[in-house]
Amino acid sequence: MLDNFPKPIPLIIQQHAEESAHLRHVRSIQVSAPHVKLHHLRRLDDRLAAHLDGLAVAGEYGSNVCEAALESPGVGEVFAISVRAIEEKDKGRLDKVFALVNAVPEAKAGLISAFGWVSGQHLQGTCAELLASMEPFRRQVGISACVMHRVDPGAILAQSLTHPEPQLRARSLRAAGELGRLDLLAACGNALQDGDEACRFWAACSAVLLGNRDKALEALKTFVLLPNAYRQLALLVLKFMAPSQANELLKVVARDPANMRLLVQGAGIAGDPYYMPWLIKQMEDMKLARLAGESFSFITGLDLAYLDLERNAPEGVEFGPNDNPEDENVAMDEDDNLPWPDPAKIQAWWEANKSRFRNGERYFMGAPVTREHCRKVLKEGYQRQRIAAARYLCLLEPGAQLFPTSAPAWRQQRWLSKMS
Repeated sequence: MLDNFPKPIPLIIQQHAEESAHLRHVRSIQVSAPHVKLHHLRRLDDRLAAHLDGLAVAGEYGSNVCEAALESPGVGEVFAISVRAIEEKDKGRLDKVFALVNAVPEAKAGLISAFGWVSGQHLQGTCAELLASMEPFRRQVGISACVMHRVDPGAILAQSLTHPEPQLRARSLRAAGELGRLDLLAACGNALQDGDEACRFWAACSAVLLGNRDKALEALKTFVLLPNAYRQLALLVLKFMAPSQANELLKVVARDPANMRLLVQGAGIAGDPYYMPWLIKQMEDMKLARLAGESFSFITGLDLAYLDLERNAPEGVEFGPNDNPEDENVAMDEDDNLPWPDPAKIQAWWEANKSRFRNGERYFMGAPVTREHCRKVLKEGYQRQRIAAARYLCLLEPGAQLFPTSAPAWRQQRWLSKMS
């Protein structure tokens, strides 16, 4: 059938490859962005799909162009060639990509995300081979693919929980919670004493999602209180602690002035209106203002930009990279794309509306936490809010699968339609 198509135009195919890699990078930011909703993600995904389709129509020539781009192997370039190899069931080319990412670990995310992007029909056979592989990373990719497509990998997941390779062990422990594997709750509890930090964290996180409110809860609290790579993620513990318990934990966090960002985030996650006057005060601090505004929104459900409760960004203030070649700060602005809240306007709104909220109760996006409300946020909220809603649904119903908020938008829309 491809004989009926004109010969590929090199310049156009090159553009498809470059745009596929670029849009994959943009997507990695948007899936956790505070200003992106599902319909925004759908527009981006449609553009990305169009460029990948252009490469598919070009056949082997398109794959060769993607492979040539691996001279500078970034996440986007690895993603594009991996999608082509998976859809074409090109085992030789896929083996080359696996070998490449083992040598360039920072590009592994591109390969893994390709397995989440392609349709399930393209994974038949390939995913089974990965799960059966003796190579830890290949099995790790196979498990990740199952999670991203909401498919239970079966007995192989249980076997991988005690694998000697810590990265595979950690991914398997994480998957147990994401897939709602209640039969693995005890195994996750046993892994709370694992010698690897990542394994201990994901064991605690999954055990909590699966219903453990005892030792796993205490383990997550430890991750909140001590400096580690998972401290921010461990704030999940505040979602199911009683407001009084959450307040006690945040008091301990507040003892160290270096924890201010963590404290502001924690107040929003705890959801207690008791923190509102304090959050509004933090909006006067340029370094915390936008984060405090987001926490305020997490509790009240307000869209600050839409309701004109924002102000212009302060002049001369830069928190991310700038054009000065002598400035060594190259870190991205953590609060980029969050609105700058206007403390005076927000204080006025709070005075007029605070009677709707009761101190000592948990609110999420303006309402008590219920399944119906969380499903509504999952459909209509911004990505960070949708991520929180998906986690709440698991906490409300241990054994439920964690909704993949980073899956291709059309697939998410299909799942949400079935959920309705």
